[in-house]
Amino acid sequence: LEKLKIIKKSMLENLFPQNGEKTPKIRFSGFTEDWEQRKLGEVAVFSKGVGYSKSDLKDSGIPIILYGRLYTNYEIVIKEVDTFADGICGAVYSKGGEIITPSSGETSEDISIASVVKKSGVLLGGDLNIIYPQSFLNPIFIAISISNGKPHKEMAKRAQGKSVVHLHNVDLSKIEIDYPSIDEQNRISSYFISLDHLITLHQSKLEKLQKIKKSMLESMFV
Repeated sequence: LEKLKIIKKSMLENLFPQNGEKTPKIRFSGFTEDWEQRKLGEVAVFSKGVGYSKSDLKDSGIPIILYGRLYTNYEIVIKEVDTFADGICGAVYSKGGEIITPSSGETSEDISIASVVKKSGVLLGGDLNIIYPQSFLNPIFIAISISNGKPHKEMAKRAQGKSVVHLHNVDLSKIEIDYPSIDEQNRISSYFISLDHLITLHQSKLEKLQKIKKSMLESMFV
């Protein structure tokens, strides 16, 4: 698990351009063109979720994403949602393929993360910024960039507040995004999705082994 995390950290640094360069150090075969650089506001439009709180959650109903669970439950791609609520007037529903980021959090680092909502019809709660990228951008690629790359650092600098920090769509629109052709974006996205899947599997296996060890330590000693 630790080795995979080290590999991921290294590849995030090497598969994205660093220090103003126009190409990354490592590229998949067949890709040689320079990457483009644009402000996110030039290549995406923005929206915002509508306020829901934990008290609105129910055992069944319409799937809903609350911003706090971006920190604890969801990874880069949100395929399944396990919290539910009733629809309200003016509620915002996912179309599938949009990027969401928290608009408030405890620290500037925490708030500078992003996920892609895979399915349509999911309620998007308040304190969520919603990004709809243009068709030549892979949402997963952008979410990976926001969560780990240069945009992550830019977002952290723009977050404002003391006990609670905030980040608004107007701040996101000024973030610079580096991106290659859509084909290269797709390759990079698939690579990191596969790597995250492996990390999750090993994390799950480790947790199961730790539970077995704890149980056996209690059962094999008087």
